Amino acid sequence: MARILLVEDNEINRDMLSRRLVRSGHAVSIAIDGQQAIDKALAEAPEVVLMDLSLPVIDGWEATRRLRANPVTAGLRIIALTSHAMSGDREKALAAGCDDYDTKPLDLPRLLGKIEAQLAR
Repeated sequence: MARILLVEDNEINRDMLSRRLVRSGHAVSIAIDGQQAIDKALAEAPEVVLMDLSLPVIDGWEATRRLRANPVTAGLRIIALTSHAMSGDREKALAAGCDDYDTKPLDLPRLLGKIEAQLAR
């Protein structure tokens, strides 16, 4: 079981994915914007952050950069989740500091494999 911070502003996506992660045995905390993601990551020390990139207040790219810049959160495992599947978006997410990248709609077995791979690092 991992402590996962799910950062997702879309209520339907957030509800569906959080329920599926809990059923898979994970403890899930939720943030709905980039600033909440930073605050919760500092307060809760999750093992993995699932970071939507298109977020209000602070977008996922900037939230990731800020998490990487803070010594307390610099080592978090961050997986970008996005419906942006344009050429170069994966590279942009990795350059911002994400450890991995997955596109929506999410394939749960694939995402769980990515989470397990990050936990094994």
